[in-house]
Amino acid sequence: MTTTPPSEPGDLDGCAAPHGPGVPLRPTQVRGRHFPGASVQAQLLARSLQLTLRPVLSLWARASGLPWPTNLIESVGNLLPPIEGTRCRPATLPHCGALWVQARDVGADRVVLYLHGGAFLCCGLRTHRRLVSRISAEAQAPVLMVDYRMLPTHTIDDAIDDSIDGYRLLLATGYRPEQIVIAGGYLSFMVPLRLRDEGLPAPAAVVALSPLTELDPARKLAHPNADRCALLPATAAAELSRLARRLEAHRATSPYTRARLCPIEHDLRGMPPTLIQVGSDELLLPDAETMAHRLTEAGSYCELQIWDRQVHVFQAAADLLPESRRAIAEIGHFIRSMVPARAPGAVRPQKTPGCPA
Repeated sequence: MTTTPPSEPGDLDGCAAPHGPGVPLRPTQVRGRHFPGASVQAQLLARSLQLTLRPVLSLWARASGLPWPTNLIESVGNLLPPIEGTRCRPATLPHCGALWVQARDVGADRVVLYLHGGAFLCCGLRTHRRLVSRISAEAQAPVLMVDYRMLPTHTIDDAIDDSIDGYRLLLATGYRPEQIVIAGGYLSFMVPLRLRDEGLPAPAAVVALSPLTELDPARKLAHPNADRCALLPATAAAELSRLARRLEAHRATSPYTRARLCPIEHDLRGMPPTLIQVGSDELLLPDAETMAHRLTEAGSYCELQIWDRQVHVFQAAADLLPESRRAIAEIGHFIRSMVPARAPGAVRPQKTPGCPA
């Protein structure tokens, strides 16, 4: 069952383009919405993360070469089962696994390709199952989660390739591009861009949760949130950029190897309608703002939702935070609006192994 979208928050229409290092921005008008207020639960969660996980990430940034047990984070996902009534079935992609997640009473009018976060270093299917099951319920759509390859044994390009394979699986299952919504962070933008490069049709829409859109940390380091973010220290962003670029330089055996650009550095004309959600104190707020302005400047529809004092990917804390439940309701409403039930040209996917349809 779906939830009624929350009451209309404050508008941010006409907000000025962000300033900072990088390619200059022309002034644009972004459809922005501000969700004011942070519950006591949200404030306690932010404080807890600031005292626990943030110091660990700061330590990683200083010694990323150590054998960090990142797989332990995925093991914690065993404590986060999907919501009641959800069906989960494994699927197989050429280079990685995947998981179908379908909440109770979900039809086949639309589908979501979910590409989890974790800075390409940690997290996976188990850590995101519960969040994805909530999105499935609100969007009234099955979700395919991709367990893409990650750093440091693989590159970000490998993760993009695996995500493209997930999109191809949806097409092979019988879904039309007009029925597919891509959700995630950095990959939710890079996948549509790569699809365009490969001559494949674009999805119906994009949902981005606190996305990384610029590997160069300069803009983030210059932003007040560099010292304000409860989870991500600025040093971690800088180290992730260094690690990713070093691995890709090592893998580039030819001067003609396909270059991986950050989303904001691409030609964004023709990008699908996009919803971006981000917390007001996040380190990645300038990434979200810059991407929203780039998309709008390119003529693509983008709605930027800024949630007051919420932590990075706060939507995953829906069992604790009322703001998380409201944000997921917004995601569901956006997806249902972009891909209406029984839309013209929609077809019911074929039943294939591993598919819940």
